[in-house]
Amino acid sequence: MSHEDETPKEPDTPEAAEHRLRRELPEEVPATAAETANEDAAKGAGPGLTGRQRLVQGLWPPRVSRAQLIVALLLFGLGFGLAVQVASNSDSGNALRGARQEDLVRILDELDNRTQRLADEKQGLEDQRSELENSSNQAEEARKQTVEKEKQLGILAGTVAAQGPGITMTIDDPKGTVQADMLLDAVQELRAAGAEAIQVNGVRVVANTYLTDSGKSVSVDGNKISQPYRFKVIGKSQDLEPALNIPGGVVQTLEKEQATVTVERSTKIIVDALRAAKRPDYARSSSQ
Repeated sequence: MSHEDETPKEPDTPEAAEHRLRRELPEEVPATAAETANEDAAKGAGPGLTGRQRLVQGLWPPRVSRAQLIVALLLFGLGFGLAVQVASNSDSGNALRGARQEDLVRILDELDNRTQRLADEKQGLEDQRSELENSSNQAEEARKQTVEKEKQLGILAGTVAAQGPGITMTIDDPKGTVQADMLLDAVQELRAAGAEAIQVNGVRVVANTYLTDSGKSVSVDGNKISQPYRFKVIGKSQDLEPALNIPGGVVQTLEKEQATVTVERSTKIIVDALRAAKRPDYARSSSQ
């Protein structure tokens, strides 16, 4: 052996041992961003959190994308539209849903009567056509029908008097709460029920009749009338009276205004108020 091998080694000092370990161990590698995030998440979760608490932390606050927000708004708009549609359909049926059975039967009868009137009118026109086609003297038949049509148009225009079955409706309004639009609703309801001639307090009601408020009273075509308002109506009384008494109709509306309404049927109503025939300023017959 050499002299060097026989020489005993001195024990390492702490500084020498540390220096030797640094030379033998590899250099430290810095932790990546992912590992750091995982460590932070593990620290944030804490050893005392349960699985449900960690699930809540993962779901809240929610992370909503732009596409998800647009879809949510569209679904909300669709649901709101459906709710409005259902509500409107429900409101439209509330008036009839709360009506009594006899009121519903009355409304159905009125609809049937209107349908029957239209069918009768259609049949009358067809009969007139058949008479014209089959008559041996078509010129004379046409003249008779022209005279009859002239009388009918005179009644509608108010230029001739008329009589026939119908009703008389009297409206007492001591407090002056009845307005022109309420009387106009009565006129429109009577026309829809088949009224052929109407007279209100001595004023003939025609196609271009208008009603306006005049203080605590009403004017018809510029003629001031005072209460009680009396309607003389020619038509089928079995149709006219029920039309005025339907739920939410003319009579109930007027009674809410503390007016008293009386409807009487009669086999003979005379409508003798006349209107002067007015020549139109611009309209001319297309057959000329």
